[in-house]
Amino acid sequence: MKPIMEVAGLIGVEEEELELYGRYKAKLSPSLYERVKSRKDGKLVLVTAMNPTPAGEGKTLTTIGLAQALNALGHKTVAALREPSLGPCFGMKGGATGSGRAQIVPSEDINLHFTGDLHAITSAHNLLAAMIDNHMYHGNALRLNPQRIVWKRAMDMNDRSLRGIVTGLGEGNGTVREGSFLITTASEVMAVLCLSEDIEDLKQRLGRMIIGYSQEGEPVTAAQIGAVEAMAILLKDAVKPNLVQALEGTPVIVHGGPFANIAHGCSSVIGTRLALKLGEIVVTEAGFGADLGAEKFMDIKCRQAGLKPEAAVLVVTVKALKYNGGAAKDRLHEPDMQALTAGLANMKRHVENLKKFGVPAVVAVNHFADDLPEEVERVLGECRAMQVPAAVSTVWAEGGTGGRELAEALVGLLEENASSYRPLYELETDIRSKIGTIVREIYRGAGVEYSPSALRSLADIEKSGYGSVPVCMAKTQYSFSDQPRLLGAPEGFTVQVREISLSAGAGFAVVQTGSIMTMPGLPKSPAAEHMSIDGDGKISGLF
Repeated sequence: MKPIMEVAGLIGVEEEELELYGRYKAKLSPSLYERVKSRKDGKLVLVTAMNPTPAGEGKTLTTIGLAQALNALGHKTVAALREPSLGPCFGMKGGATGSGRAQIVPSEDINLHFTGDLHAITSAHNLLAAMIDNHMYHGNALRLNPQRIVWKRAMDMNDRSLRGIVTGLGEGNGTVREGSFLITTASEVMAVLCLSEDIEDLKQRLGRMIIGYSQEGEPVTAAQIGAVEAMAILLKDAVKPNLVQALEGTPVIVHGGPFANIAHGCSSVIGTRLALKLGEIVVTEAGFGADLGAEKFMDIKCRQAGLKPEAAVLVVTVKALKYNGGAAKDRLHEPDMQALTAGLANMKRHVENLKKFGVPAVVAVNHFADDLPEEVERVLGECRAMQVPAAVSTVWAEGGTGGRELAEALVGLLEENASSYRPLYELETDIRSKIGTIVREIYRGAGVEYSPSALRSLADIEKSGYGSVPVCMAKTQYSFSDQPRLLGAPEGFTVQVREISLSAGAGFAVVQTGSIMTMPGLPKSPAAEHMSIDGDGKISGLF
């Protein structure tokens, strides 16, 4: 690893604009953006993927390898990524910093406590929860209805037992009421931090967050509770983006960490805007498949921040295509041209969807060692038939060298195909129309059914004057539908909307579909069971 000051120098960051966290990590001072904000923006490229599978697709891996390859070709490139959450690191996925020759370092630090951003967000979230209960304990001047407190508690770990709790038990401990936890990545504080432009915008957004409703049915906000300034104090460092590096020294800005299946799934606006001033090309990612992360990137982040994506990279693998074509997960290494051919429908639909946003796309075939040449050629042949550029990526094994073909294809796309980015829907349409548009146009569903609870919540949101906000769909990542087992490219299904909640500070409505949970559980054999640390502090099993 290079000292972080040397990495910063590659993109013109001066020593006094760095807040060092040891030799290899640093926060970037707000004064840096003030100095460079008049510069012309670089070109913004989104890396997304087909629907994820147990075999893994390598979206973050591809983002890092592509950025390294672009730099090696002479294009000044900065990557902008999300921060990992401890929940999946110790649960199903393990580490989230790439792997092989395409990873960001120091990977163990980044995957664990990093610079404390997620802890700060957790603390700010729970401070507000404590102040809500304290307000009711000391007289409840705002006449909060204990049955209509919508602000949950948060922690950065998967724990299904906290999905439903009872607080206030015991004499003198406040109002007894039902509550629950969500994972920090699903917190509205996380969304607010990731969508804010600066500390002042952060405070305004925190103040607008709705924490519950009064006895008269009126929304009560964090500002009314008096929590905003204290929350902002806890977030004063977390709002600053973090600078690290890829293995080959490429600068990487890592900031914010919302999941795309239960939140909006994009790294921070502050980090992305700064990267665009520092690099000629900025490679960023959005979580899970393009039906989730990319849709929210286009419809929420880019719209709110005024960003224009110039191109998209869709990551696919032979194994994932076989899985979506019906192959069993324990047989994905075996030749199965029939399953591969059937699974190509999933890739094709994601390409079609990206075109609906007016953004040109290139397909990256993330290569595994046991992929057969004829299988890879079948995928490339389908891309040629769709008239979509495609390239094989071997960045895991070869780093930037293995991403050269992909980088050249992307550069050609940027030079020859102008983006005509446009959101999928207009904000002026009502919330039900926006949901229906996403279900029809992106998922290819036939319709939407709403629970009575969702309809009541929708009426409250529109009554409060928030009918024009975009929607953030909380949906399984494994399928275009809200049913995890419905693989491939299904059509004609009905999406079940269980609940709708307003994130007034973030500026969107969260639409919970199917059985999606905002507090995940650990798998039967969590990654935590297979980790160890020796007497010298060497960690094994985190990746």
